Amino acid sequence: MRTAATEARGTVISLHRLGATVRLEDGTLAAVPAGEVAAQHAVLAASLRRREPTAFVLEGRGRHRAAFVARGAQARTTVAAVAAAPALASHDSAFEEQMRRYLKATQEWAPPDRPEPAERHFVRKRRRAAYFEARARGT
Repeated sequence: MRTAATEARGTVISLHRLGATVRLEDGTLAAVPAGEVAAQHAVLAASLRRREPTAFVLEGRGRHRAAFVARGAQARTTVAAVAAAPALASHDSAFEEQMRRYLKATQEWAPPDRPEPAERHFVRKRRRAAYFEARARGT
């Protein structure tokens, strides 16, 4: 359920899978939820690309405001903007395979007679933390 909303104009300054960030004309920021980005990607991408203000409906108060594309801004979206908008990739199997091969190759780098590199790292960090705790207590 949405609370009382106000309208404002703003420019998209960041657009990604988890949402978007809008700088409003008064200089404050608002977040666009991921669902709204998926539904209105063409409008938001056009605002980001052209650095043009778009009409938003704001919900919430203070620093934590959510922005939703106003209905009038949706109507101004052109067919060219919709066609030019890149599709959001949710899974890149080629990258996943490349990462799997890399991790498999790095397993062979670790010496068999010593602890894993991550374990050695955490042991060093524990020793260093103990040293600084002892030093802080002594002073």
